[in-house]
Amino acid sequence: MSYRVILVCMGNICRSPMAEVVLRRTLEEHGLGDVVVESAGTGDWHVGDPMDSRALATLAAAGYDGSAHRAQHFSVGEYDLVLAMDKDNLRRLPRGARLFRSFDPDAPEGAEVPDPYYGGQEGFDEVLRMVEAASRGLAAYIEQHR
Repeated sequence: MSYRVILVCMGNICRSPMAEVVLRRTLEEHGLGDVVVESAGTGDWHVGDPMDSRALATLAAAGYDGSAHRAQHFSVGEYDLVLAMDKDNLRRLPRGARLFRSFDPDAPEGAEVPDPYYGGQEGFDEVLRMVEAASRGLAAYIEQHR
């Protein structure tokens, strides 16, 4: 059975899909391309929608392709890791879920990925930096723990 990770934010159109795309590539670069990576939202209002255009453009500018993403609603499943982008979403997830940034060794304890939706481009750039750092740490964790 494959190792499975799901990344969760509010609507599954900004933070968690950006993290999904980045983590998938990071895992491939670490020889862990068989790890199943998904993302979802705790809210269901964007189900079936593509990624936010600003998130998609931010990824594209950094060489990532998020064009295949379609938002989905989180449902409990067989995951090895359930990772929330922030504490609000963490509270809505099953026991054992963790904050995604807990895998970034340089992030302070309890660090969150802020929601860039209502801000400008700098918020999306910041999210990309955060998810790249956490993805590197998560890849190292998975190498050791699967």
